[in-house]
Amino acid sequence: MSAQPVLPVHPPEQLGGMLSAPGRLFACTPSKLASWVDCPRRYRLTYLDRPRPPAGPPWAHNSFGAGIHNALAGWWRLSRSQRTVDAAAQLLDAGWSAEGFRDPAQSDAWLGRGRALVRRYVAALDPGRDPLGVERTLAARTNRLALSGRVDRLDDRNGELVIVDYKTGRRPLTVDDTRGSMALALYAVAAAATLRRRCVRVELHHLPTGEVHAYEHTDESLQRQVRRAEQIADEAEAATTAFKADGEGAADMFAPRPGSQCGWCDMRAQCPEGAAAAPAQVPWAGLGEDKGIEADAGSARPVGP
Repeated sequence: MSAQPVLPVHPPEQLGGMLSAPGRLFACTPSKLASWVDCPRRYRLTYLDRPRPPAGPPWAHNSFGAGIHNALAGWWRLSRSQRTVDAAAQLLDAGWSAEGFRDPAQSDAWLGRGRALVRRYVAALDPGRDPLGVERTLAARTNRLALSGRVDRLDDRNGELVIVDYKTGRRPLTVDDTRGSMALALYAVAAAATLRRRCVRVELHHLPTGEVHAYEHTDESLQRQVRRAEQIADEAEAATTAFKADGEGAADMFAPRPGSQCGWCDMRAQCPEGAAAAPAQVPWAGLGEDKGIEADAGSARPVGP
């Protein structure tokens, strides 16, 4: 589905004074904001340094998740009569990538797991009910931000918009993950702005457990998440302005946040502090099969989760 334009909207009632049509805005996605919070060094290497440093090879768990996301998106794009359980598995087969897996046997085993997940998930869906969008780009302007982002699925339920985000990771989720997600809140704001309709319900659909963790925002909780996003944007833009004016002289504003997560970072080779903080993980480590196994020195760097 084609991207939706950023509109100078008249804000829906639920959004109060959050949305406007101001002058210069900080263009961002939820993932860009999260990148700054996670590690300013990684943010600089990803969004500011040109040419951008090369990334490492893909992770197996990302290939697994992308395959399932694409299969579910493709399933909704089929005609209603074609939306069968078998069709979901066939779409996964057709779009499967073995990138990041240790060997063909491991890839085949995880393809089998993926088939079981998508079959179980679509078996509980109503194939005769169309979502408003799948893999749909939404956008909004606040007093500070030009937001955009792509949601896995946007539903219309009894006249209200619902944000649906698929999760395929091993970690069990709770409603706290849904409530605390800035990304989901920003998607709700963008959906309301793009379609000029109320959107307060957000859901995480965890396919490994079959659980749905839903949360209904209030106007106040959405406003808190927007203010949080704007504060992050203020920090990132101040550092960016200093970097453009003084280059390496602004390095302190992009100090790394080293820790065990550095073993998964895409920019590990460009960050001595990160390389010293944790050994590199092998590309299939996120599958959880080989706990404690790390990449040998000089081996391919994994892409961060």
